[in-house]
Amino acid sequence: MNTDSYIRRYLKISLLNIAIVALLGSILRYKILYSLPFLDQKHVQHSHSHFAFAGWVTQTLMVLMVAYLSKQKNENKFIDYKNLLIGNLLSAYGMLLAFPIQGYGFVSITFSTLSVFVSYFFAVKYWKDLSSIKSHNTTHLWFKGALIFAVISSIGTFALAYMMSNRIAHQNWYLASIYYYLHFQYNGWFFFACAGLLQSILPAGIVHQHKKLSYIFWLFASSCVPAYLLSTLWMKMPSWLYGIVIIAALMQVVAWYMFIQILLQHRQLLKDKFSSHGAWVLILSAMALSIKLILQIGSTIPALGQWAFGFRSVVIAYLHLVLLGVISLFLLGFIFTEKHIKVTKLSTLGLWIFVAGVFLNEFILLLQGVASIKYILVPYSNEALLVTALILLSGALMMFISKFRNE
Repeated sequence: MNTDSYIRRYLKISLLNIAIVALLGSILRYKILYSLPFLDQKHVQHSHSHFAFAGWVTQTLMVLMVAYLSKQKNENKFIDYKNLLIGNLLSAYGMLLAFPIQGYGFVSITFSTLSVFVSYFFAVKYWKDLSSIKSHNTTHLWFKGALIFAVISSIGTFALAYMMSNRIAHQNWYLASIYYYLHFQYNGWFFFACAGLLQSILPAGIVHQHKKLSYIFWLFASSCVPAYLLSTLWMKMPSWLYGIVIIAALMQVVAWYMFIQILLQHRQLLKDKFSSHGAWVLILSAMALSIKLILQIGSTIPALGQWAFGFRSVVIAYLHLVLLGVISLFLLGFIFTEKHIKVTKLSTLGLWIFVAGVFLNEFILLLQGVASIKYILVPYSNEALLVTALILLSGALMMFISKFRNE
């Protein structure tokens, strides 16, 4: 079986996985409104989030990164990474099934730990393979940064496990550990891997601007660690540390602005290369990232920061903005742009239905957040969020069915 066959097979599983994530999201929204006594809301929520991370995003990133490696080495590297990819899938499906049954129990924690160790082995192996390629491509910088942050993020999970096993119930440390893991997954592993994938398909006229692109990478890389403190602004910190947080947020905006400027200067090259539905989805992902970076700066204003962390709907809206609006839309846009999925009426319809669901979901969550300032209850918002979840599920299923039928 050649490289393309492996890519098609693994991405078929990825599209099934995102449909499962959407199904769990629909169940969660349904359970808020109606009774499902045999399912624990918190347990299903853990299953939903863990499977979204491991089964959808991480699995897809690993597959696309191995595909890049195969292209660069002109050999099928999926054979070498088969056990790691299957191991990650096993851990993802293990968490998917175990969490709804027992929550944080022996089986679910075992599979969660397995996923961490799979990420370690993947990081070491991929780093070695990437280093064997003699290239000054900034794609490699982004991929190596992603691998480092993937490993760093696991400290948060082990900190949580330590506190739970020793029954340490300090709320601030508990939340700090959760946000630590989320930050280095979202803004480290996920973001840096996506940035590497994007740069791997940019036209030569852009890629050859190695110095500028390297500078952009280092701005993001050096600001990623202090930017974690953006997630802990609800804790008291000295003014000098608060200043570092603001600088980190500004550095990311500056880096993103520089990258957008480069793309605009070469927009004709981009038009010639990106002429599909995937390109428009990539643009929407970029818009979502722009909003996310602006919100980060806004959160450094004490009054806004207090509001953002004080209302659950605002936190959920932000997390979904990143996972759905930035990361998931990027991955789908990349898959369509690179023609890893056959462009049919069904797959295209599914893509745009999913996109509509993403933005409708964000709009309703934002509306809830704004209304919460005055403690106003938005009528039928939970019903609307259930409909939105079903829209996301419908779009994901259409893309999977199209992939299943045509390949």
